[in-house]
Amino acid sequence: MNFTRWSARLPGTQRRAAARSDRGSVPAARAECPAQQSAPAVADLPAREILDRVPALVVLLTGPDHRIAYVNDAYTEAFGPRPAGAPAEEALPELRELGLLPLLDQVLRSTKPRTVKSRKVPAGRSYTFHCTPVDTPEGHGILVFATDVTDHAEAAERLRASERRHREAAVTLQRSLLPDQLEEPDDLRIAATYQPGGTDAAVGGDWYDVITLGGGRTALVIGDVMGRGVRAAAVMGQLRTAVRAYARLDLPPHEVLQLLDGLAAEIDASQIATCVYAIHDPTEARLTFASAGHLPILVRDENDGLHRAAEPTGPPLGTGGWQHASGTIPFTPGSTAVLYTDGLVERRGEDIDHGVELLERALAGATGPPKVICDRLIRALGVTADHDDDVAVLVLQQPKRTGQSADLFRGAALDLLGGVEAAPRARAFASGVLTSWRFPVELHDIGVLAASELVANSLQHGTPPMRLRLRRTDRRLIIEVTDGDDHLPRRRRAEPGDEAGRGIEIIATIASSWGSRRTPGGGKAVWCEFALPT
Repeated sequence: MNFTRWSARLPGTQRRAAARSDRGSVPAARAECPAQQSAPAVADLPAREILDRVPALVVLLTGPDHRIAYVNDAYTEAFGPRPAGAPAEEALPELRELGLLPLLDQVLRSTKPRTVKSRKVPAGRSYTFHCTPVDTPEGHGILVFATDVTDHAEAAERLRASERRHREAAVTLQRSLLPDQLEEPDDLRIAATYQPGGTDAAVGGDWYDVITLGGGRTALVIGDVMGRGVRAAAVMGQLRTAVRAYARLDLPPHEVLQLLDGLAAEIDASQIATCVYAIHDPTEARLTFASAGHLPILVRDENDGLHRAAEPTGPPLGTGGWQHASGTIPFTPGSTAVLYTDGLVERRGEDIDHGVELLERALAGATGPPKVICDRLIRALGVTADHDDDVAVLVLQQPKRTGQSADLFRGAALDLLGGVEAAPRARAFASGVLTSWRFPVELHDIGVLAASELVANSLQHGTPPMRLRLRRTDRRLIIEVTDGDDHLPRRRRAEPGDEAGRGIEIIATIASSWGSRRTPGGGKAVWCEFALPT
């Protein structure tokens, strides 16, 4: 067989040897060393002998049906002998299984070489295939040159497996710092989703939480620690734990952020964190919130009107020297609110306000329960599995009660002016309301007692105006008294001779839970809850 023309494309010394062998044997230069004189020069070897000795797999194919013109020893050893002149479709099933036959057609038509990297052959080895067009005495042909890259491929697979394990561990760490299961307030339907960004092992600092405060109120939190890595996740975990602790104090949103601001500076002043802390009170038809450099809350009301929470917003946590302030946004029955991190709306090369506008449009057309809305917003904003930033979304709805549901969720309130008639009026009011709600006798009596004790405590230690409020849900009875004094009561053991100090002790004993908080305007609210029989 004549290799003159196609051997010109062989690499390195093989090409030069093939060219010389076709012109005839050229004597090797004489050397003074006898050993060198006895060794054959590369130029003396014919092309077939060279290709038979290389460890790579070599096949020469000719013609439009890729008939076998030559197969070297390495190929024969790997796949067995192949008949000369047979078409590749029949005689080279391994190439067909690897999907290389269409590639051979492309190389023959374009006369441009193509390479297919790291394909595993049926024998279990991995090869990189180089398909190079050549000219042969029989016409145009293709030289298939396959290099064994099994060791490299296995090492790469081990590396990928290691990266997958590290990423799974990182994501598990991140998710372990988020709530396993969201708390379920009586008056809200809530769903949240978190999607880690990128494909590396660096976890992010996005987080969210839902905290029931008692008295029917709920705290909703979402935040983002900038950057990625275990350090960001650790800061996030500490901030989330701190928020839950501060929430138990039942402070206004801006005071919670003020405490977080100081803590963030102590944890790591170099880590920038943003946060929104909001409180939902079902009796106020609004969300009270404070923001530390975070994106605005979005609300769609029952008439499909869209609202974006405006000021106030302060700088990110940890900057110090800033007095945060609380604001409000309407949140009436039938409304849906969305809290989110910047990974949902921020894209490189685009204004983040444009992303928020896209989210508003997506929220306007998203209907259904919170979980469905979460998924729709993620899809609408183009967040995929290979998204390069972490995304956290928290969706809440306040259902509009009708029918039987409206019978289960009720409220009643009585303004008290003080004086000797206040306590009897409160007892009579509470008795009438609980009777109309058809509570069992035991719960009726204990509810009247709690209302009486709370009003008596307010009359003794508080100042007008006073209000008694009763509220029921499908799971609990809530009794609350507000007044104009900001001194919060505390539970203490009354001595036998004390004439006061037993009211809160009684409340703490008979109620499922109780608490107090300061209200805007310098007053306070004291409340207690009773679980309803199931």
